[in-house]
Amino acid sequence: MFRAKTVLPSMAALQCFEAVARHMSFTLAANDVFLTQGAVSKQIAQLEGHLCQQLFHRSPRGLSLTPAGRMYLSEVRQILNQVDIASRYVMGYGKAEETLSIAVQPTFGSMWLIPRLGEFIRENPEIQVVIRSDARPFDLMQARIDISLFYGNGLLPGADCHRLFEAPVAVVCSPSYLPAGALTSLQQIEQHTLIQCSSRPEIWRDWFAHQSWEPMDCYQGPRFDTFSMCLTAALEGIGIAAIPAMFAEPALRDGKLIQPWHFVQASDSVYYVACASHCANLPKIRAFVDWVCTKAVA
Repeated sequence: MFRAKTVLPSMAALQCFEAVARHMSFTLAANDVFLTQGAVSKQIAQLEGHLCQQLFHRSPRGLSLTPAGRMYLSEVRQILNQVDIASRYVMGYGKAEETLSIAVQPTFGSMWLIPRLGEFIRENPEIQVVIRSDARPFDLMQARIDISLFYGNGLLPGADCHRLFEAPVAVVCSPSYLPAGALTSLQQIEQHTLIQCSSRPEIWRDWFAHQSWEPMDCYQGPRFDTFSMCLTAALEGIGIAAIPAMFAEPALRDGKLIQPWHFVQASDSVYYVACASHCANLPKIRAFVDWVCTKAVA
């Protein structure tokens, strides 16, 4: 079978090219890459020969990139950056024998998982934990992750989903924004600034609906990507936030937030931990699933 010849310049040549393009000087580039000026010049000449393209215009006034050089520089910088990231990742891998990739929604990760995660890491030093965060649900197969922690109905194709806990919704605000007892009707709440969460755009409508109230407009108000941002906005006195009560509990305990209306909406969905069914019995996955389920009932 015929195989096309691979075009792979050396890493040294790419580093020299990037350094020369950055400084527009062979001398300064040589200092960066710890070579002589002549060696750098030779690397660039060999690279141009390899590519059959001139990368630099050379004139008495100095160097400048050709159109091909400008295009190539953008790609080379991405490649060098990716190699640097991968190398640093490997350097930090330590003595761990396995990597466990965990996908989690941002607020749940920062406010529930991470404060407890140290225990799992101490108990499982052979596992390198990698946390990925996104407000959108993760596809276990497409995203190449081992574990997904998510809020939903527990139905993921090809996955084993384990129920963790519900997340009732409360409304909270800073006592400086609205003193306790100031509200006497749901209609009054509508007239205040309602902090919106982009990842749960229906949360205010649902909260009102569970009290058989149809607001005129509950979608207006400053909008934030995550519940943690909504929580911070409420703490800063921007308005009232509808938020899973579990995230607001520490601030409510400390008196930094209050519940201006004491109805708490029952959870419509549940937090789950999920893994691909065909991987469920891998020791690293079983260890994390067992651990997080224990934490959920603690």
